[in-house]
Amino acid sequence: MDNEVQLALAAFTDLYCEAWRQKAGTGPQSEALYGVPSPCVVATRGETVEWQPQRFSSSATLEAVERALEIQIQPAAHAFYASQLAGDMPARFNDMTLTLLQAWSEDDFQRVQENLIGHLVMQKRLKLSPTVFLATLEDEMEVVSLCNLTGEVVRERVGTKQRSVLSPGLAAFLQALRPEV
Repeated sequence: MDNEVQLALAAFTDLYCEAWRQKAGTGPQSEALYGVPSPCVVATRGETVEWQPQRFSSSATLEAVERALEIQIQPAAHAFYASQLAGDMPARFNDMTLTLLQAWSEDDFQRVQENLIGHLVMQKRLKLSPTVFLATLEDEMEVVSLCNLTGEVVRERVGTKQRSVLSPGLAAFLQALRPEV
């Protein structure tokens, strides 16, 4: 796994959790994740859960995605999705607001892999180069993805060739993020 990406993701997650502590006096909270089982849940308040990131208890990878599509996924993508369990984290990259996607539990990790397979199958049918989505944007037709050919982080319009490079690599992209709480 890509250790630089794991370290950058952990550092951003720490910044995100600290921003929550400074703003609310607690760890990150989510209404959307209320009632959804996860080892990340540390407290429930009303219809809100407080969470903390957890390391994967297993040696998770995106091998199921690779097998399903007979491709090799960038090591950075494995490191991004398989190093921790956490809630999705709103962030800023320069002037762009995004929501960094994370697996909430090992069951959710299976769902993430299924969604990645669907995304990659669509790209293959449309003869687009493969990407692994990392974050959502306000416009639901746009995502931030890792280009599986170059390792660059790109902003892409789903189902089209419209892409713009945001960062030369995933670790640098994660290091440039700022929490939005």
